[in-house]
Amino acid sequence: MSNTILKYMLFLKTIWKKGAMKYFRIVIVLFLLNGVISVKMCSADEKAVRDEIAALKTRITALETKLHKKKPEMHTDSHLLHRKEGYQLVGGLQVGAGATFIVQGAIDANNADILVGSDTTKSITDASYSIDLEIEKGFGDYGLGFVHLETGDGAGVEDELEVFSNVNRDTDDSDNNIALTEAWYEHYLFDNQLSLRAGKVDATVQVDQSEIAHCECTQFLGRIFRNAPTIDFPDNTAGIRGLFAPAQASWVEFEAQILDGDNDWEDIGDHIFTTYQTNIKPGFFNRDGNYRIYGWYKDTKYTDWTDTSKTNEDRYGFGLSIDQQLTDIFTVFGRYGWADPDVYDPDATSSSGANYSLEQTWSIGGQLDGESWGREDDHLGVAIGMVVPSDEYKKAGSNLTADDEGHFELYYLWQVNKHLALSPDLQIIWNPFGSDYVVNNARRNDTITVIGCRGQVDF
Repeated sequence: MSNTILKYMLFLKTIWKKGAMKYFRIVIVLFLLNGVISVKMCSADEKAVRDEIAALKTRITALETKLHKKKPEMHTDSHLLHRKEGYQLVGGLQVGAGATFIVQGAIDANNADILVGSDTTKSITDASYSIDLEIEKGFGDYGLGFVHLETGDGAGVEDELEVFSNVNRDTDDSDNNIALTEAWYEHYLFDNQLSLRAGKVDATVQVDQSEIAHCECTQFLGRIFRNAPTIDFPDNTAGIRGLFAPAQASWVEFEAQILDGDNDWEDIGDHIFTTYQTNIKPGFFNRDGNYRIYGWYKDTKYTDWTDTSKTNEDRYGFGLSIDQQLTDIFTVFGRYGWADPDVYDPDATSSSGANYSLEQTWSIGGQLDGESWGREDDHLGVAIGMVVPSDEYKKAGSNLTADDEGHFELYYLWQVNKHLALSPDLQIIWNPFGSDYVVNNARRNDTITVIGCRGQVDF
């Protein structure tokens, strides 16, 4: 018997001998004995109680995971709702709005329509803006509705540059007309492992994505660094998309989409654009990374370079898009794209109206976050890449050089406050349009330098 219990027994004996009232002695003795026994029992069962609490916590965590099971990643694009928290409105509607303003000055703009004296090139400064309004509605854990409205004005300097890949992916030269960019419904099946999306969709946000090079509002502005220019994307149009993210293999995702290739909403099965993509997430360095491989096919009446009487051809291609976080503040990306070199789209032309086709493209770059210099919401981006015209295009032309067009971009995003970000931006293009743009028997192939600034306002 422990010393504690012996002490209490001697104490009770003393009380009894002092002759207190019988019933009072009984109550006191029972109360004290109950306390001693309770203390002893608690001490003995302490480990069992802790084990029970741990088991309950485990069960609660499992229930929470089941109730709030993460849906497959639907957006890796510039959607405002997934960059910032949108406003919650009546009925569970979430709304996001933003405006993007861009000013760019181009030195040696090779397609400027106003010449200075006898010069064949000219420096120009232009601006553009766009406004996005996005509305989203979740339907329990089984569905999601999304609407994206957009407007803007100004072509910026893009219409005064003769290049294979231009410098302002955000430009929306719609003369302030409001357009319905996207409107779709997405349904989740098999415990959110499978999602099916249908409606008016944007094909560029559903293939060839990148964590650090896929948002023209906050990342790179140059088109070559937003998507591979070898992919012949249709405009936003009718389509369906499926994404399968197996719960037992969180390191891989499969997705495919089929769209109306000519975007006329007529006979939508006659001319299609389709993509297939596998995303592998191996977790190298115990950090996030995406290794995407994709293929695409489009059937919209291409023309053969070597036999222009063949005007009902199709085209296809494939590519890779990789992004990998190396440290807490540094992420790298890389892209490669290839497309069938034998045909061209007669409706896809340069700023001057010339036909061309691209066979290959590559780009690499990185993003450094500003935490190391006390600006955790800022980041610095740098990238370099090339666009390679097709050999068949070169053979079909007259005295074409068809050099590889090179691109370099450097920007810094300064998060001024919660709603405003400013991004000074520098782009350099060498061998513009393959060094083959000729005006008045003179080649306009000087290196183009574009200096600008982007302002992003999220409401």
